[in-house]
Amino acid sequence: MSENEQIQANMGYSFVQLKTRRGDAAPPPPPEANLAYSTKGQESTGVIQMMDNLIADVDKDMQEMDLEEKDAQGDYEKFMDDAANKRAEDSKSITDKQAALGNTEEELSNSKGSLDNTNMKLMETEKYLGGLHAECDWLLKYYDARKEARSGEIDSMDKAKAVLSGADYSL
Repeated sequence: MSENEQIQANMGYSFVQLKTRRGDAAPPPPPEANLAYSTKGQESTGVIQMMDNLIADVDKDMQEMDLEEKDAQGDYEKFMDDAANKRAEDSKSITDKQAALGNTEEELSNSKGSLDNTNMKLMETEKYLGGLHAECDWLLKYYDARKEARSGEIDSMDKAKAVLSGADYSL
């Protein structure tokens, strides 16, 4: 296999480093590094200070969130207590109003019964008064005739009494 064929076969799969034909020269040596430990001074304290500030900010935020959560929990518990008290009051109010409604319905039923009795008494009284009125009308209508008949009876009784006493009316 030639070099070009090798390059084409490896193109999709990996990078291949090919030797150059200009000569097999070795690459230059890497630059020398100072491997001794030394502190950077203020350069590193700035980064550490920033990290300390971040940690302090996070701690402060955590404390604020804890306080807010405690306040919110307290508010929630107070709200739930208030709601429970309100439900209890409403339940008692409903019970009281249902009892009052029952009493009112009972009074209404009793009043209707009393009204029916009163209406019956009224009708009986009106019937009685109607009878009395008819009797009085009859008495007024025939008063003169009855008065005349009565005075005729009185005269007849006086004559009968006189006849019995010995009077003679044969004329």
